Amino acid sequence: MSTIVDYRNKLILAPMVRIGTLPTRLLALEYSADLVYSPEMIDKKIIASERRYDEETGLISYVDNKDSVNFKTHSIEKSKLIFQIGTADPDLALQAALKVKNDVSGIDINCGCPKRFSIQGGMGAALLTEPEKLKAILTNLVQNCGLPVTCKIRMLDTREKTIELCKMIESTGVSAITVHCRTRDERPKDPGHWDIFKDIVENTSIPIIANGDVFQRSDIDKLKEMSNVSSIMIARAAQINVSIFRKEGMLPLEEVSMEVDNNWANTKYTLMQMHADHSKELKHMKLTYAKSYEEICKIYNLESYFQKAKLTSPKSRNGNHLVTCKDTYDNSKIDKKKS
Repeated sequence: MSTIVDYRNKLILAPMVRIGTLPTRLLALEYSADLVYSPEMIDKKIIASERRYDEETGLISYVDNKDSVNFKTHSIEKSKLIFQIGTADPDLALQAALKVKNDVSGIDINCGCPKRFSIQGGMGAALLTEPEKLKAILTNLVQNCGLPVTCKIRMLDTREKTIELCKMIESTGVSAITVHCRTRDERPKDPGHWDIFKDIVENTSIPIIANGDVFQRSDIDKLKEMSNVSSIMIARAAQINVSIFRKEGMLPLEEVSMEVDNNWANTKYTLMQMHADHSKELKHMKLTYAKSYEEICKIYNLESYFQKAKLTSPKSRNGNHLVTCKDTYDNSKIDKKKS
């Protein structure tokens, strides 16, 4: 029996490569995000991964043959976790979905990424110009994966073509469609086209999730009022300050923190993106040159925390797993701490 995911009246963390890993997703949920999407995972990559479960932490890792972690999750996020797949093949898409089926609550197909890697592989935005292939992928998943299926698209060149595409996608039986309000060739510096959402909503009957140019809480209400979309997906604003999901209002960036067993390179990259709008500030410059978690803790005045964790955590003796954050895993449950 399929897991039931309600895509209406939700605030959602967008799928973001490198940024949307487990620490960011957990923080988004702590700050009241309703659903969180994984970063895009290429079908063949997840199919070839080995699933490993760590009884001490409750972490679930999908690891490649070089012992590198492709995807990491924890059962506490399962009911709100949507797994995004990059694919150009109905059978591979299904295999990938079935691989992670027991650890997630929904499957999403990336039909919007404009990057060269995706386009050359026939994935992402390339699927927008191959509707029959996209239809086959979605239909196969809807009929056989046993989980709710969605897809994330970009606008086509005209409203008419965009609406036609959405109607085709709806006909496959998907549970919702996320629409990024830019075309394949438009970039973040180009203003999004919020006016497209109203037309799509009026011509479809399934939940439409709006994505693009939501930077503050007031944007959420404004976009819903003008378009009547079912839900809002947030990307760049959450990348900079994931507390945007807080109903009480955003926190200062210095108060936003997380703690899980996370890859060093990913941790540094995520922190750099959080401070990207302040690239000339001293903190950003120090992050640029940081080479260890200990150095990062010094930047945030957390030296005492680092030393304590290094001594008390069985996985922290060399300090190589530390991240500045609030939540730490202990026996499959979260022990809330303030750093």
